[in-house]
Amino acid sequence: MNITYNDTQDFTENDLRRLFLSVNWESGNYPEKLRIAMANYGSVFSAWDRDRLVGLVSIMDDGIMNAYIQYVLVDPEYQGQGIGRQLLNMAKERYADYLRIVIVAYNNRVSFYEACGFSRGAEKSPMFIEHF
Repeated sequence: MNITYNDTQDFTENDLRRLFLSVNWESGNYPEKLRIAMANYGSVFSAWDRDRLVGLVSIMDDGIMNAYIQYVLVDPEYQGQGIGRQLLNMAKERYADYLRIVIVAYNNRVSFYEACGFSRGAEKSPMFIEHF
């Protein structure tokens, strides 16, 4: 496999549906919303195996101080090859001058993010309102 990385916000709905559903994320059932969302993020980095979208990280930012990593996902067939780490490195490089880069991690993935340089916030808890 020859994985290439892109800095783009232009994806097809089919590419997004397939990738998000490959990791069983509910948002994959809303590819039209995902396509619009990707176009509106501050940054999106993606990993490709030829013409197949195999990984993605999307980041919201305020333009100067705070960047929020929203999605980090890698197709299960491609996990364990450093793709997620490379995508996060691209995000960390883009936002290196910001005061804060935030990510909300699922508990079973905390060790991966810690290995990528993130740490748990003291006295902080992520909170959500979800509509699906």
